[in-house]
Amino acid sequence: MAQLFFPKLDLGQGPERFFNVLLGHLEMRRRNLISENHQLAIHKLLAMASLAYDTRDLETLEDCFWPDAQMSLQIAGGDIVGPFSGTDNIMQLYGDAMSKQTDVRKHVVTNTIIDGHNTEASAVSILTLFATDKGMTRLLTVGFYKDNLTLKRGEWRLQKRHVDLDSAY
Repeated sequence: MAQLFFPKLDLGQGPERFFNVLLGHLEMRRRNLISENHQLAIHKLLAMASLAYDTRDLETLEDCFWPDAQMSLQIAGGDIVGPFSGTDNIMQLYGDAMSKQTDVRKHVVTNTIIDGHNTEASAVSILTLFATDKGMTRLLTVGFYKDNLTLKRGEWRLQKRHVDLDSAY
C-alpha cells in the first residue's frame, strides 16, 4: 500500500485548515484508483511511444497501441482528421509523416495527468515538438495528447489517441 503524504502546514493555520487539506488529499487519492505501479507503466508507455517515433522505430511504436486502436488529430482548432482505426492505418499515418521529414524530431511529453480505474485509464499530456535541421533546433508546435488506455493481459497500451496541436508543424 502506498504511503500517504501529509502536506506540511503552519500550525498557526488552525485545526480546520489541517483537516480540510487532509480530507482534500484523501479524496484525491480515493478518486484515482489506478495504482502507482500502473501509473508508472503508463508513463513509460507514453515515453516509449515518443522515443519510438523519434528514432523511427515503427515496430516499437505499433506495440504501444492495441490492434483495434483509434487515432485522430486536430490542428489549431481546425477540422478533426480521422479517426484512423487499427494499427495498420495508424502506422501508415506515422510512416507517411516520417517520409516527408528531413529533420530530426523530438517529441517531449510532460505534465501527464492520469485518471481511471481497474483496466481503463485516461491520460492528458503536454506535447512540445522540436526539430533539428542543419544544426539548428527550433520549436515546431505544442499541444496535447489526449489518450485512453486499456490494460489487457497485464500490459497497458493506447486504445485511443487524440493529438490536439496549437499550430501546424
